[in-house]
Amino acid sequence: EVENVLYEHPAVFEAAVIGTPDERQGESVKAVIALKPGAQVDKQNIIDFCRERLIPYKVPKIVEFVEQLPKNPTGKILKKELRQK
Repeated sequence: EVENVLYEHPAVFEAAVIGTPDERQGESVKAVIALKPGAQVDKQNIIDFCRERLIPYKVPKIVEFVEQLPKNPTGKILKKELRQK
């Protein structure tokens, strides 16, 4: 659901959502995003965009921008590699 909302953002080319450790909640939502060529957006814009469309606990607390997301030969995003970073 969170990834679907991220893909609705006009600047997002690819997105993946992973859980990250959080002392208070146990785990928090992290969005890893590759932007479309020439697109510029900041982390707060992404968070605000999600906040308008998702219930509060699903809104990413952390947003990381990358050039491209790691994928296997068939094009599937490798979330395990994202978690290991």
